[in-house]
Formats: sequence, structure tokens, C-alpha cells
Amino acid sequence: MANAIFSKYKEACMKGSANIDMDTGTVKAALVDTGTYTFSDAHEFLSSLSGVVGTAGVIGNTTVGVVAAAVFDGDNVTYTAVSGATAEAIVIYIDTGSSATSRLVAYLDTGVTGLPVTPNGGDIAITWSASGIFKL
Repeated sequence: MANAIFSKYKEACMKGSANIDMDTGTVKAALVDTGTYTFSDAHEFLSSLSGVVGTAGVIGNTTVGVVAAAVFDGDNVTYTAVSGATAEAIVIYIDTGSSATSRLVAYLDTGVTGLPVTPNGGDIAITWSASGIFKL
């Protein structure tokens, strides 16, 4: 699978649905074991996501369109004291506090420094590209 923006997120943006704001919303990045989770473009909310390794990290200081037009960017993420299965992908989502309404945004499994990673109980640092995390 290559990097992708979930179609349900793009559809929600076009409809002006709730929980789509990447600029002021709480945006998180979850490490994912692709041996457990298989990407599906039909997935819409966090409740569809399985294989999460450790605890999702908040992407701080998010920006939209600052690096370049339609580019989402934010701080690098460090996951602390991670154990569990190998993580080969990251899923970015907007956290509402409920997995039933936390909207999935992007699936990233290529071009991310630090992936794949096998947890050993220590911290895991993910470094985003200087060009931004993704472009819509």
C-alpha cells in the first residue's frame, strides 16, 4: 500500500462535515502494525482502526498551507516507552475523544523517517519531511 488520504475524509471536507479541521483540531498520529490492520479506503473513523502500537501521539503546532498550498504540517512526534508489534505505518486522525467520531485522515507507510520500527520499550521518534506531512 502506498500513502493515501482516506476518501471518506475528502468527502467530509467537500460536504463541510464535522471533525475535519486539521488546523485547529486535535490531530494525532497512531503507529500501526500492518500485519493486523489492512488499509481500506472505506474506513472513516478511528473505530475502524486495528493494530495500533503504543499510544497515539499528538501532532503539535499544526499548520495548513504554510509550507506550501494544501500541505498539512506539524511537529515531529515522539512516542514514549513503546512496546508491542512492529509498526510499518502511521494513521493520522482528528481526535474528538470518541473513536466513533474521530475521523481518519491519512495513511502513511512510505517516506516517513523512522518506519518501519520494532518497539523495544524505549521511545520512538518520527520525523516528518521538511516538505510537510502530506498534501491534499
